[in-house]
Amino acid sequence: MSVLVDEDTRVVVQGITGGEGRFHTEQMMEYGTNVVAGAVPGKGGQEVAGVPVYDTVARAADEEDADASVVFVPPAFAGDALFEAIDADVDLVVAITEGIPTQDVSRVYRRLNETDTYMIGPNCPGIITPGESKLGILPGNIFSSGNVGLVSRSGTLTYQVVDSLTDRGLGQSTAVGIGGDPIIGTDFIDALELFEEDPETHAIVMCGEIGGEDEEEAADYIGEYMDTPVVGFIAGRTAPPGKRMGHAGAIVSGSGTGTAASKIDALESVGVPVGDTPEEVTEHIEDIL
Repeated sequence: MSVLVDEDTRVVVQGITGGEGRFHTEQMMEYGTNVVAGAVPGKGGQEVAGVPVYDTVARAADEEDADASVVFVPPAFAGDALFEAIDADVDLVVAITEGIPTQDVSRVYRRLNETDTYMIGPNCPGIITPGESKLGILPGNIFSSGNVGLVSRSGTLTYQVVDSLTDRGLGQSTAVGIGGDPIIGTDFIDALELFEEDPETHAIVMCGEIGGEDEEEAADYIGEYMDTPVVGFIAGRTAPPGKRMGHAGAIVSGSGTGTAASKIDALESVGVPVGDTPEEVTEHIEDIL
């Protein structure tokens, strides 16, 4: 099984006529993703890679029975694009765009909490159920189908861990790149809950990084509610205090939380083994399975 996306997911691509949107639409379709429509204001009636383009997400969802959206819209307009997708009542919105103004994302987040729509991102690589569907920019060739769920704040770290898992014959049920911005839609706890409910996910890898308290909160959740075993990895162990490391959310406040050490301690205190390298993460998963 899988979480959030599978071979039946019907996808509309917002921003499909742009260079990034067109390129990754073709990549997603080549992987097997069921891209049924594009949505770009004023571009209705066109086609991209054989995919019909509509002026609005609502029209695309209605005409093509789309239930998920991927957003490749420039930062200045991405907030409006996210509102449009949410208001079209799709089940899932994947926001790939980096650099969306925080105030825009904050407004989207408040609207999102009034609905049943899941949003992944922004500033994320997307989501993939290997062999079935990928929404976003993940390199599908390194993934393989199996029973290990993965949730990560970092795209490149996702790829490193997945490559190691695949090399050891440990396939993935679904991999979710939640993004590293301070405000995101689906967080660690949301993803962990979904994996816990999936009978075909037998173990979970959670890849975090310095900054914020999401990993500490996820550790509390794991200790109280999770039966599925979890293995952790925390990036940024050697980061100097107060220095931002890549992601907008990856900055330590100096409050005693948000450091690599505090996150590792929180995870290990609830029985989650934390690997020092992607290879060690894989070894822990091998021991569990």
